[in-house]
Amino acid sequence: MYDTFEPPAFLADPSDALALLSWCPAYEPTPVRNFPALAASLGWSDLQAKDETRRMGLGSFKALGGVYAVADLVRSITARDGAALTDETTSDTSTKITVCCASAGNHGLSIAAGARIFGAQATVVLADTVPDSFADRLRDKGATVVRHGAVYEDAMAHAITLSQQEGWYLAADSSWPGYTAFPARVMQGYGVMAQEMADNFRKLGGWPTHVALQAGVGGLAAGVAGAIRRLWDVQPEIIVVEPDRAACLKASIRASKLTRADGPVSNMGRLDCKEPSLLAFHVLREIANHFVEVSDAEAKAATALLAEHGITSTPSGAAGHAGMIAMKMPADARPLIIVSEALA
Repeated sequence: MYDTFEPPAFLADPSDALALLSWCPAYEPTPVRNFPALAASLGWSDLQAKDETRRMGLGSFKALGGVYAVADLVRSITARDGAALTDETTSDTSTKITVCCASAGNHGLSIAAGARIFGAQATVVLADTVPDSFADRLRDKGATVVRHGAVYEDAMAHAITLSQQEGWYLAADSSWPGYTAFPARVMQGYGVMAQEMADNFRKLGGWPTHVALQAGVGGLAAGVAGAIRRLWDVQPEIIVVEPDRAACLKASIRASKLTRADGPVSNMGRLDCKEPSLLAFHVLREIANHFVEVSDAEAKAATALLAEHGITSTPSGAAGHAGMIAMKMPADARPLIIVSEALA
């Protein structure tokens, strides 16, 4: 059941995701934090950070996308049997559902958590290079772990093969021709961050002038950017930030087609993706204002700077901040960054 689950195309509306996530006991909005001293040191009017380092006990924004996409999949399948997601009879059907993904990090945890919450089974394929400690975390979430290949691409290919052979649902967070349904829902889940921020700014003010969104395959950037354009009362400039060793979205925008970006390994491991998501490419080409590349050294420096001001993250998590610094914001700028993950 590789991609037989066919909801509409990506919707930049997180309302359904919020409704389903309300069934998850760990869900609550994450804070928007202000850093006036850091902003002043950089010559900016203000700096705000959406802090995802404690999201739903998983320590990453990824919790929103995977959990919601699994919930929506389970809801769709159980509805065919006349059950609602909250019915006791749902478990009879949901336990027969297996979602399968490859992971090098937080996406696998999110898929495993969503499967456990909504009664499905999860299999996560890991490359041999992924630490055993991460495999143990997945098993603690109830997932079955399969080892395959030397790198993530090998694990992804095996997840596709397993899903096709076993009749499982492929639960990838990237998209390509012929595979868009599940990643569209993952992106819709990420849009919850934009809704949470809109609620915050409507209550407290302080709408940002610029928003930096780090990108690997582009799911976070596209999901949040789409919801910002749909929901926010005051529209900012949207800046997509990629590692200079894996700037596949920037390359694709320049070429006007999906384009691979080859380069050495980056310390921004979660963003070190050489091929973009089809859906993300089509969304971001229409609504993003800038595409910025940052070096490993710039990301490392931004990580250290955030740590000095109380947010501990990784070069991937701090990449948006590095991008803002590289952009040389004007003095009246009020930028916002997303600190996307905790330091494991």
